[in-house]
Amino acid sequence: MDPRERYDDPEEALRVAMDGLKSGLWTSMPGIVQSFSASAITATVQIAIKGVVHTPDGKAQFVNMPLLVDVPVHFPRGGGCTLTFPVAKGDECLVVFAARCIDTWWQSGGVQAPAEQRIHDLSDGFAFVGFFSQATKISGISTNTAQLRSNDGSTYVEVDPTGQIVNCVAPGGMKFTTPTVTITGVINVQNANSAPTAMAINGNTNFAGQVSANGHRIDDSHKHSGVTTGSGNTGTPL
Repeated sequence: MDPRERYDDPEEALRVAMDGLKSGLWTSMPGIVQSFSASAITATVQIAIKGVVHTPDGKAQFVNMPLLVDVPVHFPRGGGCTLTFPVAKGDECLVVFAARCIDTWWQSGGVQAPAEQRIHDLSDGFAFVGFFSQATKISGISTNTAQLRSNDGSTYVEVDPTGQIVNCVAPGGMKFTTPTVTITGVINVQNANSAPTAMAINGNTNFAGQVSANGHRIDDSHKHSGVTTGSGNTGTPL
């Protein structure tokens, strides 16, 4: 029992009633992902703020809130495109609770009548993954570019709006699976440590324009000096 309930004060009694009403009104809470279903795009989430219960003797006790199950996970999307990323156990998130029951919408989509009349209930949360506590925050956030990166910052793709450059850093390499690749502009291949750089090309490759290797042109106007007929070898290219 709240000790204020013993006061002979109507105003204080009203405050107690309002506090009780607000305690059952859920808006948003930080949470920790316990599991993720990639097929259903839902997560099981543990709310990261403990609840309070009162023992029979009137003492307050902090306890874990019940697990939230089948919580829809938010991935940014629009116009036929979606940005996805792995969601793992231990990831922090923000759970936002809908004002009305979402069950029929989640099941069928579209505009639906609520299956129940609950309001701001724990059953109607959406998980926005990506928030950080100070204990799990990452470092090295770029303040000048937009990045899609690994948490340790070793691998990333970034857009530099000032330099109008897209930069990619991939220590493990890059792979493209596509019938064709079209590049408009000059291709420069270099090794970071100035060592010889190997480029392996399998299949047919078509170049339009001048192609050079080690300062020498490679095209249909390519010439060799010191050529004699017979079994001899040509000289170095011009």
